[in-house]
Amino acid sequence: MNRLLRCAILGSLILPLVACGGRERPKTDIAASKVTTIGVNAYLWRASLDTISFMPILQTDSNGGVIVTDWYVNPNVPTERVKITITILDQDLRADALRVASLREVNRNGQWVSAPVQAATVQKLEDIILTRARDLRRAAIVD
Repeated sequence: MNRLLRCAILGSLILPLVACGGRERPKTDIAASKVTTIGVNAYLWRASLDTISFMPILQTDSNGGVIVTDWYVNPNVPTERVKITITILDQDLRADALRVASLREVNRNGQWVSAPVQAATVQKLEDIILTRARDLRRAAIVD
């Protein structure tokens, strides 16, 4: 076999191995729990935005995973307002990758005064976001 033909044959065998790191590429799941086109899990991010879509958004950082709302006054309870900060801590779709913090104020004689937030309120909001994120993931698997 001449040298040019040998180089062509070896090149066609070695090039794909070098390009893939010498091993078979893992099969990717389109709806994998780890979606990193942004800095955090895309399902948690989308679910968080969907869940608080009725509130005015003050700041978002998809790479850092932070969503901060402005004060929201429920029209049914005009003497109370809330502000929410959602932090997504990981790229995986896991319950411990989500943190929700809430501030609550009540209006007393024209002044907004800090008031306690029930822990169950924050927990319920986290549960709603996680459920929505899982639903989004399931929908992506089906599609």
